[in-house]
Amino acid sequence: MKKRLLSIFILCASFTTYAQTSADFNYSLAVRGYSLMQLPKILNQTNAQDYTKMAGNGLMLKFNDNQISYRISANYFRDKDVSFQNTCETCEIARGKVTDYSFKIGFEKNFNYSRIQPYFAFDIGYRSNRFTGMLNPANSSVATSNQSADATKNGLVMSPSLGLKINIIPNLSIFAESSLDFNYSYEKQDITQPNLAGRTINTYNKWEFLLNPVSAGIQFNFNSKN
Repeated sequence: MKKRLLSIFILCASFTTYAQTSADFNYSLAVRGYSLMQLPKILNQTNAQDYTKMAGNGLMLKFNDNQISYRISANYFRDKDVSFQNTCETCEIARGKVTDYSFKIGFEKNFNYSRIQPYFAFDIGYRSNRFTGMLNPANSSVATSNQSADATKNGLVMSPSLGLKINIIPNLSIFAESSLDFNYSYEKQDITQPNLAGRTINTYNKWEFLLNPVSAGIQFNFNSKN
């Protein structure tokens, strides 16, 4: 019995030692393959709490220092066919395209050196969101009643995250994380009436709290320290 327990202990110890991977490399490059995120609210969007699915929308470069990694990330998303109810369900339908991108710097702290590594991260940076399209009365399809809309948000974003990383082989890992975006932005809404009959411009400074339930991808480790 003692020999069996000793064998199990040695096996677990060797498994943990083998799993010390990311810390053995100077750099890592991560690609976000799938994300489920909340985008900033557009105009008076009624379904602003809905989640948007994204594929291949981000890159991250990490500089590894033992259990801490300093990271630089960039995310980009564009949808040319956006449609949502504006102000209320029976008021207006907005249709157009949205472009959202951000650049962040931050750090990532692993909680252990095992093959399965939970971690905490915090990033801060710049985020931009823009919608261009048309506003159309919900109960009418008359083209002359359309209004053109251009809404932009630019500002600061801060993102605490919790994640889990699995080291498959020394040079390759997969990861998944959840984050909350604290987004403080300057917003400009430019609404033009049909046939240039009138124009309304509104500006705001706003805080938004956007939940990103999951972001998953693959990480490549390179430039070994050994």
